[in-house]
Amino acid sequence: MTMQRLHRTIVAAFAALLLAGGVAVCAPRLQTPQEHRRTEDQTYLTFPEWFLVFSPAEYADLLRAAQPASAFPFFAHVGQFWGAYRQVIGATSGRYPFNGEYHTMIVVIGVSTTVEYAIKGAYETLVGRLTELVSQPNATPEDRLATQQAQAYVDFIRVRPWYEFDFVTPLKQLWTETPLWGPQPLRKWERRYLLTSEWLVKAGYAALLEKATHSTFEVPSTTTAVVVEGLSDGIESDLPELQRLQRDGTQTLVTVPRYQAFTDYAIALSQGGARFVEIAGNRGMVLVSAVTPAAAPLPPGTRVLIRQPILTRNGLERRVLEVPVARLAAVLNDYATNAVHVEHVFDY
Repeated sequence: MTMQRLHRTIVAAFAALLLAGGVAVCAPRLQTPQEHRRTEDQTYLTFPEWFLVFSPAEYADLLRAAQPASAFPFFAHVGQFWGAYRQVIGATSGRYPFNGEYHTMIVVIGVSTTVEYAIKGAYETLVGRLTELVSQPNATPEDRLATQQAQAYVDFIRVRPWYEFDFVTPLKQLWTETPLWGPQPLRKWERRYLLTSEWLVKAGYAALLEKATHSTFEVPSTTTAVVVEGLSDGIESDLPELQRLQRDGTQTLVTVPRYQAFTDYAIALSQGGARFVEIAGNRGMVLVSAVTPAAAPLPPGTRVLIRQPILTRNGLERRVLEVPVARLAAVLNDYATNAVHVEHVFDY
């Protein structure tokens, strides 16, 4: 008997012994179907997009807290956007093929936001502050409508592209549901002028961008495929949009909602005892952003990619962590235990 045949005989005999003893020999692992796969670089490239959700959310929070609009750090947020994008470029260059389509989109929205924030920052500094001298925050119907609109916009863009937002309806409300005259008329008409200008421009720009986007790009998927271990039976009662596709031993292939809802589902799955094996076909790194005290320790096995102070809330910072997919559940549970707010899990 040759050494090669002897080796095969020994391996076969050992496998037979394991099977006879009821031990599994490495069952095939589930894999994400090709149509549900997305490239790993997208977990990095989606951060600049989502910063343009975090920033309006910070602005809406400031208005709801009855702080003047001029107190928002528009120019500093522009700096945070481009600084974070530079770090994203550094993290992806050389590791992944250049994603020209995604980088083009980031630059377009970045330039658009830079122009918008520069105009608003200059206006609020030079004009808004003057009318704030004769008015209290949220004292006029126009201010209150602006506050409601800011929050409605944030709620919308967490799940849909910004250019699909309806800017026309609040514009109609401004001119049909708020009185033309009343206390603090200087502030009323200054805000009326600002909001009319802003919403008209955004409505027109959004219509053009939506048409161009739909004619150029495919409609993106609204679900993310995930392979998990330890999925609880009956969890669909708490997560109704979760769909089971396939099961193999302890692993289950499921689809869950994409975008902000993915964060909610990932937290719920982790707290239910599930562990992540693959997300959109990836087993490497996934980005997670959380708002934490500046002195808080890092969860084990993670690395900070981006660190940004929350400019309207002293002592807090945004940390964007690189987390191995296999450790995602542990990190989310660690944050839940320590009452840390997880902003987003960047699901590619």
